[in-house]
Amino acid sequence: MLEPFLSQLNEMRIILASSSKQRVSLLSSTKLKYEIIPSSYEENLDPKKYTFSEFVEKTAIGKLSDVLEKIKNDKIKPDVIIGVDTMVAYNGRMYGKPKSREDAIKTITDLTQSGIPNSVYTGVAIWYKNKIHKFTEVTTVYMHKLDHQEILSYVDTGEPMGKAGGYGIQGIASTFVSRIEGDCNNVIGLPLCRLTIELKNILKNE
Repeated sequence: MLEPFLSQLNEMRIILASSSKQRVSLLSSTKLKYEIIPSSYEENLDPKKYTFSEFVEKTAIGKLSDVLEKIKNDKIKPDVIIGVDTMVAYNGRMYGKPKSREDAIKTITDLTQSGIPNSVYTGVAIWYKNKIHKFTEVTTVYMHKLDHQEILSYVDTGEPMGKAGGYGIQGIASTFVSRIEGDCNNVIGLPLCRLTIELKNILKNE
C-alpha cells in the first residue's frame, strides 16, 4: 500500500508517461492522483546491443525524458514522472508488439508450442527531483499448447495487437496461461507492488 505516503504524494504533480489503458487502470486502483501525458518517444533501440533489462529500462527512460521535455515550460513543474516499457522474452529472443496479423500468429505459435515459459520484463523509470530511479520486474509465464486453429482464432479477436508478446493475460489469453511465477500486474504492464515500494523508498530517503 502507498499509505501513509499517499496524502503526501497526492499533493504533488505526478505524471504517467503512458496512455496504455491497462497501466492507467492499474495505477488508478491505488487512488494515486496523477496526470496522463503520452510519450512520443520513438522506440527504435537495437535489442542486440542490450540485455533484456537494459532494453526496457532505457526505453522507459526515453519515454520519461520525452515527456519531461514536452512540459519543461509548464508553470507548474512536475514532481514525479513515471516511464514504463514492457516486452516479452522467449528462447533468447525479444518480442514486442506484433506489427501485423502474420507477426502475431508467429509470436503466439512460438510462445505456445514448446512448453518453455516466456518471461515478461517491465522496466520502470521514476524521475524525482532531477534524479532518475530505475528498476526491472520479471514475471515467468507458462502457456498451454494451442493448435493452429486456436492460434488463428485468438489472433483474429484482435487482442494480440498493441500488446508486448502478442497476448493480454487480463483478457482471452487467460484461458491458455496455465500458471505464472511473479507479479501478474507486471504481465499486464505495470508492477504495482514494486512501484509502490520504490515510491515509498524515494520519499523516505529524500
